[in-house]
Amino acid sequence: MATAEAWQHGGTTRRLAIGGVVGPVAFVTAWAVLGTRIPGYDPTTDAISRLAADGAPDQAWMTAGFVAFGVGVPLFAIALRDALPGPAWVTAAATGIATLGVAALPLDGWAGDPAHAVAAGIGYVTLAATPLLAAGPLGDLGHRRATVASRVIGIAALACLAGTTVADRSGLLQRMGLTLGDLWLVAAAVGILRGGYGRPA
Repeated sequence: MATAEAWQHGGTTRRLAIGGVVGPVAFVTAWAVLGTRIPGYDPTTDAISRLAADGAPDQAWMTAGFVAFGVGVPLFAIALRDALPGPAWVTAAATGIATLGVAALPLDGWAGDPAHAVAAGIGYVTLAATPLLAAGPLGDLGHRRATVASRVIGIAALACLAGTTVADRSGLLQRMGLTLGDLWLVAAAVGILRGGYGRPA
């Protein structure tokens, strides 16, 4: 019975981990495609959120990308909690929830841009923190390359996202930082799907 329950639980964990692939892929696809459709929009200087601003031509599609990420990543976070010790799952869930806040508080929208900026800032910090918090537990489980990669990705993502507050090419830095974090989420989700992670018995 215990073996059957463990098998069923493992299947649930893997199904939840799919959110760590679907959410980031939907989000990146949305901004990559939609950013080519608006005349005058410059992905190197304009924020992704500008694509979902109130009244933007493709607001609904970009908002859908935010929502896909905001739903998929917290589901993945539950799988991460089951697969890896430590608090990385908390920040993973938080970055998804913050992204839902970004969708609900669009630029030029009802709540004003400061509220949008707060939600986005929380999403930035928690996304970069997730691989950093996962690095130690991955090392404890013997995943040395994943440990190093997690630390490098976390630091690089944080540096890029912090740079958006001061650099002229803030759109480029935003995309670099978010893509790094998203790549880690996808890689971790694939690791869980392949059974590569697991809490010590």
